[in-house]
Amino acid sequence: MSGFARYLFWRFVQMAITLLAVSLMVYAIIEMMPGDFAERELFRKFNGTGVTVTQADIDNVRAQLGLDRPFLVRYGEWIWGIVTRLDFGPAFRVETTVNRIIALKIGSTMAVITAALFLSYLIAIPVGMYVATRQRSAADTAISIVSYMGLAIPGFALALLLLYVNVTLFGADVTGLISERYANAPWSWGKIQDFLAHAAVPIIVLGWSATAFQLQTMRALMGDELGKLYVTAARARGLDGFRLYWRYPARQALLPIINSVGFDVNRIFNELPIVALILVLGELGQELLNAYLDADQNTAAGILLVITTLIVFLNFFTDLLIAAIDPRIRMGMSR
Repeated sequence: MSGFARYLFWRFVQMAITLLAVSLMVYAIIEMMPGDFAERELFRKFNGTGVTVTQADIDNVRAQLGLDRPFLVRYGEWIWGIVTRLDFGPAFRVETTVNRIIALKIGSTMAVITAALFLSYLIAIPVGMYVATRQRSAADTAISIVSYMGLAIPGFALALLLLYVNVTLFGADVTGLISERYANAPWSWGKIQDFLAHAAVPIIVLGWSATAFQLQTMRALMGDELGKLYVTAARARGLDGFRLYWRYPARQALLPIINSVGFDVNRIFNELPIVALILVLGELGQELLNAYLDADQNTAAGILLVITTLIVFLNFFTDLLIAAIDPRIRMGMSR
């Protein structure tokens, strides 16, 4: 087996172990929460009706849903269904399957996350390059202040601010990802425009901290590369300006940025549930939060497993991309 084949084999083993550990952790965390879905469902159903819920009622619901079985048995059946049939099981809190919830909402979720990620890099990389070549200037100071604000201000606070501004100043409803007019309509240019108008706020909010972090990262990496001897040698050969910056220091500074794409996706998705709750987005982030509150193990673990799978494979492909760009890393993989 060649060195690169061994690298691929062990990477896939690491990915499988990571996904298994994530699924077990999520299932166990919900198991340790006080109460379970049966108790929450009966409380929600009979709250305020004067009906007394007995332990026997709770036990009956648990038996119907299979929650009376041992934890490891339930987890084992659930993970085996995923491995053998890609079946995430039934969703307790709604009368459907976890597969259907994910299938209906993964598209809009990934569209928002991808757009936020693209926006953050579109801003952070060129601006970071610019201020790195003008350190301690007025532009550098201003950009640094803005980026520190991006790191300090939480996403939910920015979401509330933009929601207030849009409602009070522009009279625009920016909640949800699709207005009621287009909710059940087939995709058309009008529906795409409606989606973009509603998605603009969550994209800005979710890309806010990622932009600030990567801007500071690009500035620091680029600034470090500019002081190295190979840049001085390139200047001595007559290279200057954009040709110099992009051909040498920028390419080297971009490698850690590319390697952190999976981290940024994880950062954006971590902020998504609270932002989705404020803006009523109705996508996987909000579904995940509701599943946690209702102790719906299948739904919560299924959503997190799908997102983790995407992040793990994204990290794998970014590693291959970096190896394609940098021959030093490619040689290390082949040993």
